[in-house]
Amino acid sequence: MKILVTGAEGFIGSHLIEGLIKKGHKVKALVLYNSFNSLGWIDTFQESTKKKIEVILGDVRDKEFIDKSLKGVDVVINLAALISIPYSYKASRSYIETNVNGLLNILSASINRKIKQVIQISTSEVYGTPKRVPIKEDSIINAQSPYAASKVAADQLALSYYKSYGLPVSIIRPFNTYGPRQSTRAIIPTIITQALNSDKIEIGSLFPKRDLLFVEDTVEGIISAIGNKKSIGNIINIGSGYEISIKELVKKICKILKINKVLKTKKIRKRPNKSEVLRLLASTQKAKKILKWSPKNKGAKGLELGLIKTINWYKKKENLKYFKKSNFYY
Repeated sequence: MKILVTGAEGFIGSHLIEGLIKKGHKVKALVLYNSFNSLGWIDTFQESTKKKIEVILGDVRDKEFIDKSLKGVDVVINLAALISIPYSYKASRSYIETNVNGLLNILSASINRKIKQVIQISTSEVYGTPKRVPIKEDSIINAQSPYAASKVAADQLALSYYKSYGLPVSIIRPFNTYGPRQSTRAIIPTIITQALNSDKIEIGSLFPKRDLLFVEDTVEGIISAIGNKKSIGNIINIGSGYEISIKELVKKICKILKINKVLKTKKIRKRPNKSEVLRLLASTQKAKKILKWSPKNKGAKGLELGLIKTINWYKKKENLKYFKKSNFYY
């Protein structure tokens, strides 16, 4: 089966490509065109792995390019997105152009090219602060940031193409994914890099709780949807089913590193009060039933094991140099 992955150069996309190759799939990787000639994390792959990937440079916002890119493809997995919540406050229109209009181009081209399945990658941010947990897929949608609003629109657009045109669409909704290669803007890499390199740790709000999903589990969840007919027309959460506050997360990371650091909150790192999502905890019953998927890294012990792997990766300075060399959007 030939699979086109958009957003292939990014954090989750690069891990997904590796997972697909291991499963024996043919991979076509769409990388956002840039003047640096950078393939993102794909540049770090071994040559033997690179040879198994068909890399194309382009942009999901280009309708004609997307249509040509889908020729000969069986399945599309759409990870192309602007994801930084703080930046979405400043440049909301760009989120609509990429996250919504980019998906529209994929959906339209998929009908034209008779694609067997489109897997749209959503986000738990669409739920906002929930009225009850764990969060099920039929919970109220409550976008609290322009980023979240763009993903709500994208999900609904994808479902509308399933209902209106019969396009085989599956929506996989990961909760907070973490692991090696994640941007140092994200909460876990932010804590780790400050803990390793500074005398204090400065973050935003301490009390929001998050369901943290190790990237290997996210990848397995996405792959399990490929060719799964029961996933068509469905939204499916994938998460660890365990929550932890940001404050406790800092303590856990410092404990693993066997260090003590001064913890400070910094106003510039906080979301606007009404935009802050206070709690995210996934119900994974649907994933277990339809995808036959459950995370390998679950509970407090699973989180600790995932954090250890992540910390060890960030300890290697040669890994961090790629953040400076590349133009990362994911």
